[in-house]
Amino acid sequence: MLALAASVLFVLIWSTGFIVARAMVPHAAPELILAIRLTITTLLLAAAAWHARQAMPRGRRLGLHLVAGAMLHGVYLTVSWWAVQHGMPAGVMALLGSLQPLMVAVASVLFLGERLAGRAWIGLAIAIGGVACVLAPAIERSGAGSISLLPAVAAMVAVLGMTGGTLIQRGSIAGDGIAISGAVQNGGGALVAIAATLLIGDMRWDNAPLLWAGLAWSVLGLSAAGLTLLVWLVRHQGPTRPSMLLLLVPPLAAIEAWLLFGEQLGPVQIVGFALALGGVLLGRSQGKPREPVAEPA
Repeated sequence: MLALAASVLFVLIWSTGFIVARAMVPHAAPELILAIRLTITTLLLAAAAWHARQAMPRGRRLGLHLVAGAMLHGVYLTVSWWAVQHGMPAGVMALLGSLQPLMVAVASVLFLGERLAGRAWIGLAIAIGGVACVLAPAIERSGAGSISLLPAVAAMVAVLGMTGGTLIQRGSIAGDGIAISGAVQNGGGALVAIAATLLIGDMRWDNAPLLWAGLAWSVLGLSAAGLTLLVWLVRHQGPTRPSMLLLLVPPLAAIEAWLLFGEQLGPVQIVGFALALGGVLLGRSQGKPREPVAEPA
């Protein structure tokens, strides 16, 4: 029951990332937004870890946390936002992002020795098809055939970054406390975003109230709560089943855009959402969840 509640809450929170990014980017440089967001999140989670007396990981585990954070928070967010800013249609980026669960599933079988039942693969394929239906109108309007090479490569690098960061969560660092893990990993992501700001970004920041509201939600909702839930789910269910939840994000974001911005939802998109939901439920229904990893006191 706890895992189900965490799964639903994660999808609801994570789906707002598309909406928040759309609202904030007109008011500030995306690399700067991410650098500030990840730095503040690092400090908040470090304070929570200190209050809970969670020990700082050392040696190899510290390095793995930093690498996981650099990939999951830094590379994925910074590179995907850069790709969209430089011509990658948001719908196409979301569709590429939906391939991440497939990459995680394949990598888990090849490198982590996990076994997936046939219905899990079928569910994954159905869900990806549903996401494609949801995003098809946006892709058609944006002219996917005109995407240049560099943004396309950057988009795939972003998806690979999130895949790698997700897989690392299941390794030797799984026994570290959630708060200290989040603090170190957000710190790794912040280093990537800060470097991107200094190298390719700018300092555009207009102090609009919407910008500050979006930053607050990005820190407390997306980074602190959303990514913490994702790490918790990966540790308790393995990397594949939580990754399948990401397939529900683009359809749910399309519904939120319809409610908030009046973007149209056609019959194909509604059918696509149903397919995505059904595929995820089918894929996640396989096998018994692994025994939870005990968290340190």
